[in-house]
Amino acid sequence: MRMALVGTGRIGTAHAEVVLAHPEVEQLVVADADAGRAAALADKLGVEHASVEAALDAADAVVIAAATTAHPELILAASRRGMPVFCEKPIAADVATSVRVVEEVKASGVPTQIGFQRRFDAGYNAARDALRRGALGELRRVHALTADRVPPEADYIPTSGGIYRDCHVHDFDILRWVTGREVVEVYAVGANRGAVFFAAAGDVDESAAVLTLDDGTIATLQGSRYNGGGHDVRMELAGTAATWVVGLDEHAALVSAEAGVSFPGGTTWDSFWGRWTPAYVAEMNAFVDLALGRRESPCTVEEALEAFYVAEAATLSRHEHRPVTVAEVRVA
Repeated sequence: MRMALVGTGRIGTAHAEVVLAHPEVEQLVVADADAGRAAALADKLGVEHASVEAALDAADAVVIAAATTAHPELILAASRRGMPVFCEKPIAADVATSVRVVEEVKASGVPTQIGFQRRFDAGYNAARDALRRGALGELRRVHALTADRVPPEADYIPTSGGIYRDCHVHDFDILRWVTGREVVEVYAVGANRGAVFFAAAGDVDESAAVLTLDDGTIATLQGSRYNGGGHDVRMELAGTAATWVVGLDEHAALVSAEAGVSFPGGTTWDSFWGRWTPAYVAEMNAFVDLALGRRESPCTVEEALEAFYVAEAATLSRHEHRPVTVAEVRVA
């Protein structure tokens, strides 16, 4: 199979290395709006580079890791060619454009996978299975946490969409996927405690939210761009029979205040890539299988849109200081 990859930044470079290592990918061509950056990655990997149009024309399937603003037209350009598409989240930077893309992709029938790598993490899969087979009893509450050790670069924040659309959309997707429930209402807050560029962009660097699921279950969420202890992503699911925690291992960015307790004692994750490498590899391998017709999409555009609706509701809630139902932001 011939694969194109558009977007040669940090995540695109990582995806390119995984794709190139796949035994059934015999050719990779990379492209970027910055032709020099594409050429540099091509030289490093020993592959071809081309313009975006030429790369799409030369390939059987495409991985899109470009800037969010480029996602809609790249997805549609590929789907109009009948090419299976993998695209990093989100589909688009706003709801209206996301809905337009989803409708066209659905009509085309082209296999499309959106990049929510937590669905491929062993811990989340184990928790999902345990909940479904009854090991937790009746689910009563969920707590999710996503915290970065250091913040993103200043020039990333103005175009990121804000912490709820950019970062916590992963929490919203995995909450839906693990529990099998829909979020119906969100109350979100935020604070500016760090660099001035967050506030200047209308964003926050500390976040919290309360989410109500469609069966009445309450979920809570916390986030930070300044978690000095390390990159920390966890989910706690408490039921009437047991409590399971995803991300609680030797690498957890925690220190016990209890006497004689040394757990966890391992090295904390410095960044997201170390924490999620196995999941990213599994995600790319799944896309190759999707492109070859061996499986259904593990994360469709419709599912990605549902997570984005929750992120949109959370963003509106933070700005307006009130609970917001997901129905308010949904486009019929």
